[in-house]
Amino acid sequence: MKYGICALSIVPVREETSDPSEQVNQLLYGDLFKITDERKNWFRVRSAHDGYEGWIDRKQAHLIDKDTFERCLQEEVNYSQDLVDHVELPDGQLLTIVMGSATSRAQVMGHRFDGLQRPGDRTALVDYALMYLNAPYLWGGKSPFGIDCSGYTQMVYKLAGVSLMRDASQQATQGEALSFIEESEPGDLAFFDNSDGNITHVGIILEDHHIIHAHGKVRIDRIDHSGIFNRDQGKHTHKLRVIKRII
Repeated sequence: MKYGICALSIVPVREETSDPSEQVNQLLYGDLFKITDERKNWFRVRSAHDGYEGWIDRKQAHLIDKDTFERCLQEEVNYSQDLVDHVELPDGQLLTIVMGSATSRAQVMGHRFDGLQRPGDRTALVDYALMYLNAPYLWGGKSPFGIDCSGYTQMVYKLAGVSLMRDASQQATQGEALSFIEESEPGDLAFFDNSDGNITHVGIILEDHHIIHAHGKVRIDRIDHSGIFNRDQGKHTHKLRVIKRII
């Protein structure tokens, strides 16, 4: 098996082996992955963070050996804290990176990072959530410049040092279910289902019966026993299924 690390700011992970194929995920700078299959111009990768799989362009893969991969997994990870920062490449050029990049792994690629970084901090979870406010919705996205609902919750929890799975339906299997919305605390996750009963949306509970979630953009709305009440539309847009406490 081959192993790799994301040496670019953002690498799209696609459903199929073509550039027009649907983006299902993203790798951010410093993310580790295993290569599980190969095509002429593509690698099928499995993210070390959550096990999510998809195809990346072979040209965007930076390969490392197994020992380096396993050492990186064992070491404490520091994440970039600013919305946008940069690393210096061996030739002196700069590479732009986004918040949540695993900058403590820069030296693995011969890069240098001098910006603000720190390990996961659970006490700052709500602060991290608010930093993504107004980020546009992007299917499969995980950055402040485009993010989907479960990518958003996953990144916020990642910055807090807690691993979440990738999709909302997967994240709903984690944590402890709460019986009533009144039991919820800031940082808990609320999940919402569609008319078929499938969980399709997730957001982060805030104080005073508010929720922050990615819907068109990362936004703050009211939440009650029925679900999310969108202030702009003047109606409920998501039906509440369950609230889970992860931390």
